[in-house]
Amino acid sequence: MTSEELPLPYDRCKDLEDFDNTKAGVKGLVDAGIQRVPRIFVRPPEDADADGQDLDMEFEIPVIDLGGVLGAGRLDIVSRVGAAARDVGFFQVVNHGVGKDVLERMLEGARAFHDMERYAKAEYYTRDLERLVKFTSNFDLFKSRYANWRDTLYCQMEAPDLDPGELPAANREIVMDYSKRVKALGITLLELLSEALGLDRDYLKDLDCAMGHSILCHYYPACPEPHLTMGTIRHSDPSFLTIVLQDDIGGLEVMYRDQWVGVPPLPGALVVNIGDLLQLMTNDIYVSVEHRVRANHVGPRLSVAFFFNNHMMPSARVYGPIKELLSDDNPALYKEVTVKEFSARGFSRGLDGKRKTLLSQFRLQTINVKNL
Repeated sequence: MTSEELPLPYDRCKDLEDFDNTKAGVKGLVDAGIQRVPRIFVRPPEDADADGQDLDMEFEIPVIDLGGVLGAGRLDIVSRVGAAARDVGFFQVVNHGVGKDVLERMLEGARAFHDMERYAKAEYYTRDLERLVKFTSNFDLFKSRYANWRDTLYCQMEAPDLDPGELPAANREIVMDYSKRVKALGITLLELLSEALGLDRDYLKDLDCAMGHSILCHYYPACPEPHLTMGTIRHSDPSFLTIVLQDDIGGLEVMYRDQWVGVPPLPGALVVNIGDLLQLMTNDIYVSVEHRVRANHVGPRLSVAFFFNNHMMPSARVYGPIKELLSDDNPALYKEVTVKEFSARGFSRGLDGKRKTLLSQFRLQTINVKNL
């Protein structure tokens, strides 16, 4: 092979900058007709080998009917929610009070934004973490080992200085409506989770766990080579609680007992998962588990993630293990931290695909007194 035939050195930084400068995201690549996955998205073989690909086809994520939450069935619902939060960290809810028409309009609203003309979406494109409404592809593009096959519209709701006019006209009305309805559901879930811990119903709510939330409208275009990349790399959520609306394509998977388990789309259902902050507060009673989204030949896949995380709110509250849950036999496992510090650590490292690295940064070094 002559010097003229040698492949040019791979300049990853340039490729990342070129992609980012388009302000068109992954959808822009697909719209341009690419037939191969660009190298910045390709998953290293060692990452895929270490992560595992096999699915547990027998275990099913719990599905909980909230229809009797205000009646005689509440105690049973509390028990089921608590068991799912302890054992799996993920569950689906039906009869949750958010109408099917609202769910459909929210997915349509997510699609409407991502289907906007390229120049119109580009006006929202930024990597400024302080922007309350923004469009981007891979918030950690310049930190991650490889990019994910996903674009996102971020809407930081309830922030004191949010002007509703900042929300895109394409989905402003439904985002505002969805925000109010799902927040109400989230408060109900926090009540159930409080009761399942043996605490007062309003315990978690009174700790401002429902004060402030963000709505992320994810768009996963059809991928020409889905085996080479991921829609979203494995991660856990730096939130108190997350509620996810997914369309009927599927691809969401949860790590359960060292094996990936699919979360099948159910008509009218919402997916609920425990966040890192709630695992920290409950001293590992509730578990925030890792999850991922596979890339797919079929698409676009749409999902809407609703994160209860008050890091953009004017609060200096410190969170640590709940004292009522601690004892000599169950000492505190984590140090106290503000949500702002916790979230800043999460944004600084991005989605690195490594197991529980964010939560472990706040874990205390415990000493086994019996062995001294």
